[in-house]
Amino acid sequence: MSQSLPLMAPQVIFLDAVGTLFGLRQSVGNVYSQFAANAGVNVDATQLNQAFIASFRAAPRCAFPGVSPPALPQLEYHWWKDVAANSFAAVDALGLFPDFDQFFQPLFAYYETAAPWYLYPDVLPALNYWQSHGTALAVISNFDSRLHQVLQVLGLGEFFSSLTLSSQVGAAKPDIEIFHRALEAYSISPEQAWHIGDSWSEDVQGAIASGINPIWLNRENALFQDQPVDDTHSVLTISSLTDL
Repeated sequence: MSQSLPLMAPQVIFLDAVGTLFGLRQSVGNVYSQFAANAGVNVDATQLNQAFIASFRAAPRCAFPGVSPPALPQLEYHWWKDVAANSFAAVDALGLFPDFDQFFQPLFAYYETAAPWYLYPDVLPALNYWQSHGTALAVISNFDSRLHQVLQVLGLGEFFSSLTLSSQVGAAKPDIEIFHRALEAYSISPEQAWHIGDSWSEDVQGAIASGINPIWLNRENALFQDQPVDDTHSVLTISSLTDL
């Protein structure tokens, strides 16, 4: 569905991170296989990528309710190590590593650098435009604490007045709790905010459930993911952030 009339100007624009602000230069399977080759383990990148996708989807949400902030980095690390270990196990390669934890540490750290990511070309023009018009910008993401550093190395950190991460708040999109926690940083009602993201099920449906105005960033002109919302909602669909 699309919305023919423009949305009310927002007080805050929330944005998703991966797939909205930046994307992967290579598939996870390619990167994992390259790191494995450096460790003397040869794995087919395509098969490993398929295994990673299955492992990632089967994993519990990267959210840790009731956990103190000092404990989060280790929980995040072990969450991702389990996803990676299950990926290599699915292609019968896990047992080839003499010490998988030693192998995984630099791989985990790699995704905190700029190297695996690229900015979509519409991001900086859009962020600069919104910032110049006095609109507060923030991130709601199912990423982990590394996102703080990733945004910095990609030159995006200065734009955002808050980051709400699933691992830190103990709830992941589309759970309305993560959206409500994001709103707590601003003295506004949900109707005064937009949320822009590339996932229909997580970003659009989560925003609708929380009362925030949803905008679906459909860069690839994909079909609706899961089931579309009911007819009482009209969702603005864009292919670029500069469409707004």
